[in-house]
Amino acid sequence: MLPAEVDQALNLTPDETVARLLALPEDQWFERKSGTIRPLDFAVPLVAMANAEGGVVVAGLHDGRVVPVDDRAANALRQVPADFTTPCVRVEVTEVLSSEGRILVFHVPPGEHVHETKRGYCYQRIGDESRRLTYAQRQELEWDRGAASFDGTPVRDVTVADLDGAQLSEYQRTLGSSSPELALRARDLLTRDGAVSVAGYLLFASRPQMLFPNAHVRVLKYQQNERGAGRTLNLEDDADIRCEGAIPEQIARATAAIEALAPRRRALTDSGRFEGVSTIPKDVWLEGLVNAVVHRSYSIGGDHVRVEIFPNRIEVTSPGRFPGLVNPADPASISRNARNPRIARVCADLGVTQELGEGIRRMFAEMRRAGLSDPKYVQGQEAVRLTLMATMAPSDRVAREIGPNTMRILDALRLAQRPLSTGQLVELVGMARPTVLRHLNALRDAELVVWEGESRRDPRATWRAV
Repeated sequence: MLPAEVDQALNLTPDETVARLLALPEDQWFERKSGTIRPLDFAVPLVAMANAEGGVVVAGLHDGRVVPVDDRAANALRQVPADFTTPCVRVEVTEVLSSEGRILVFHVPPGEHVHETKRGYCYQRIGDESRRLTYAQRQELEWDRGAASFDGTPVRDVTVADLDGAQLSEYQRTLGSSSPELALRARDLLTRDGAVSVAGYLLFASRPQMLFPNAHVRVLKYQQNERGAGRTLNLEDDADIRCEGAIPEQIARATAAIEALAPRRRALTDSGRFEGVSTIPKDVWLEGLVNAVVHRSYSIGGDHVRVEIFPNRIEVTSPGRFPGLVNPADPASISRNARNPRIARVCADLGVTQELGEGIRRMFAEMRRAGLSDPKYVQGQEAVRLTLMATMAPSDRVAREIGPNTMRILDALRLAQRPLSTGQLVELVGMARPTVLRHLNALRDAELVVWEGESRRDPRATWRAV
């Protein structure tokens, strides 16, 4: 379900609205609650959505039917943000009076701070549930919340009139809003005093690069597996493409560029014919591209998103570090913590993105289905690099036999894209030298690496991934 479907339902007649809201599945941005829910319990979904990307909580619908909100409950539920959340969650409440009774629709924007209930518990919306966070997870959220608020800050001297009218009108129709301003307010893209936010400008300006010159995607293709430099630079002629425009346009242009430049092979397709297909599945590199554009740090002004295409891999580099305590060595466990919640939600409205975390798991699944090595994330000082290798993964049997620590050394060799000495590998993986040598010998026995040297004591001897 697209989050815009909830907004479309709210523009129908009261009875049609209720019927539609009952039919829609609960998800990241939408939840139903009984009209008889306790105010203390109702604080949970409000806090959870404020700590994620915002959303809509409806009181008065439960278990496929209307359980209306009476007068006393309506007053108590309206006071929940003030009485049971800290800091107070900012909401807008719409009352819908159907033939079966009253329902209250709470519109929750993404919060500028980390919110908790009066009990001191912190929740975050993840998929279709409000998940209570552990202390470490809360720390992670607090760590990143300062950067997350950047997409909600105002852009100086920019008004709605400065945005692309065609794009904005199309989005207005998507939400079913009666004016562009209401569409922007529905996604918290205007500040309280009516200024356009960073997210609104990046999403709907005809050329946001005027104020954010590094808010673009650069697609490059190299002839060899190493970049080279100067006279030895391996960049192909006319294969350095700068993709500008609003965020959805950047993604569309970059997608077309990568499709044209990505290494291809002939394979039997669903059409029953042998056709050219990307060596690395399109669904994988497209997910990497979208994540990089939507979740990059736009507060870092000195860098842009880069997609570098080599004969044996695709690398996607995104400005900004992983949020808080995330471990890039275990990306499949990354929780939902969008750096740019407003941008993420609008992109979900437009069908550009789905749910963070779900997309990363899909990347792993698609690479494994193709028999390729798992995606690899490396976190630098100011950027995250995703590497998608076109090399075949070891068989499940071999992977079980050599174990995860040995696989770490193989991954380090493959990511280095050059032969490495034993000492260099010791530094990269942080293991003792005898341990690294034992794993390297296991990899050599499995014919996954090759030792190259003149003699056993050769100080210039190296290991190379096959």
